[in-house]
Amino acid sequence: MTACLDLAAEHGWTREEHKWRLLLTAGQGLGIDAPDRPGTLLATLVLTSYGETHRCIGMVLVAARFARRGVGRHLMRHALDSCGAAAVFLTATANGRPLYEQLGFAPVGTVTTLRGTFTGAAPAPAPAGTVLRAATAADIPAILAYDRPVFGADRTELLTRLPAFADQILVAHAPGGRLTGYAAAWPNETTTVIGPALADDQPTARALVASLAAGAPMPVRFDVDPRHPGLADWLRANGLTGDYVCTLMVRGAPDLPGDIDRRFAPLSVALG
Repeated sequence: MTACLDLAAEHGWTREEHKWRLLLTAGQGLGIDAPDRPGTLLATLVLTSYGETHRCIGMVLVAARFARRGVGRHLMRHALDSCGAAAVFLTATANGRPLYEQLGFAPVGTVTTLRGTFTGAAPAPAPAGTVLRAATAADIPAILAYDRPVFGADRTELLTRLPAFADQILVAHAPGGRLTGYAAAWPNETTTVIGPALADDQPTARALVASLAAGAPMPVRFDVDPRHPGLADWLRANGLTGDYVCTLMVRGAPDLPGDIDRRFAPLSVALG
């Protein structure tokens, strides 16, 4: 774990121990030991499996002193060889995108990272009759059942760890008790990250996000997809700013799985 954090810090990333711990528990960490510095890592990659059909690659890092020597390509090929026929997706920075394109990934969208203190200046009332409440252990089966068609793949291994990982998990229920969405907020060094956020419609998603953000102990981070018109504008009206854009990329499928109309935020950019 320390070696992963050190390599991330070398690239200017914060030491996201909480996120690394989840990723390495729910997924498979791949690393190459540094030949010139015993006890350190030359490169890292985390591969997360979603059932038999999909894989997500994240946390791809190579020590700067070994850049442009094919190390990242070698590690990516090793990971891709283990994926078999499964579709693979990732979130690419501008620096990483050329390599991923060479390896057969195609761009299918973007996400923009917004951060800031959530002001609540632009209200987000839930649809009439919708009830928001804190999730309990008894809600996990319903959350898993809701998540599967919306995300488009089986995230059981990841989501069953969500109660221990997140500070808050909220569920939304329509009159009669039907689950219409859920969202979580989790700590990440200097921000409270909101995600996943899945809901039947944008008003429900906004209400979930607003409730989580209002109780956040740190500035909020939200990774917004432009395929949800108005969501970024609403977040900016509530104090969040930013223009850091990453590219969503897929290999072995025409697009990301699931229902984009109901998927408003991933668990994290690195987790897809």
